[in-house]
Amino acid sequence: MADRITTVGFLYPGHSAEDDYPLLEDLLGPGVRLPLAHTDMGEDAHRVDALLEMGAIHRLTRGLAELEHHDMDAVMWACTSASFIYGRHGAGQQAAELAQAAGVPASSTSFAFVHALRALGVRSVSVAATYPEDVAGYFVRFLQESEVRVAQVSGRGIVTAAEVGTLSREQVVDLVKANDHPEAEAVLLPDTALHTAAWLDELEGAVGKPVLTANQVTVWEGLRLAGDSAPRTGLGRLFREGATPPTPSAAG
Repeated sequence: MADRITTVGFLYPGHSAEDDYPLLEDLLGPGVRLPLAHTDMGEDAHRVDALLEMGAIHRLTRGLAELEHHDMDAVMWACTSASFIYGRHGAGQQAAELAQAAGVPASSTSFAFVHALRALGVRSVSVAATYPEDVAGYFVRFLQESEVRVAQVSGRGIVTAAEVGTLSREQVVDLVKANDHPEAEAVLLPDTALHTAAWLDELEGAVGKPVLTANQVTVWEGLRLAGDSAPRTGLGRLFREGATPPTPSAAG
């Protein structure tokens, strides 16, 4: 009997750091497939009105058509800003509508962060955001609504995902180190446009605590919803220690 393959589909807005996903698939090893479809961003802008349109359910469900030939166990909206921008309740409705359309469990990167923090027992974080400060503030409120304390937040002020995707390894490491805080139990990098998959253990080594990145937690959440909780190495403390069974609802 052939070994079961866990398949998680990802809806990714535009083009910036989508190459993190095939890399993560390789790092996870055989038995996992992470097919990805690009959704229409509309306008590439970390601006409230543009993000509300980017995350509209009709854009997400159109992207599902590209994943239909995969036998998916779960599907993820691989975007933080265009999920938290709706607030916790609105992001929960977004995930529920996506699950209904896909016919499998669904979640988003924003909820992935919350569930990853719970799995690690982390209650206080610092946020190293690439977004403008007003957009970063929406993420802070989403975390606070989820009973996570934010010890520090900074916004790098980058407006487009395309520009975020050009940040180098050195710049990402510096971003983490510059935004650590003594009261934070973990550092969060909340942007799926940011390349991080190749440097997860290095980022944690730079500050000596968990560093949760958007593409990392999105894949972890998808596997969790699919019932794959096997520990893995080389992908940060979350994948080594944070395996938890799926919850009934993405917004749980």
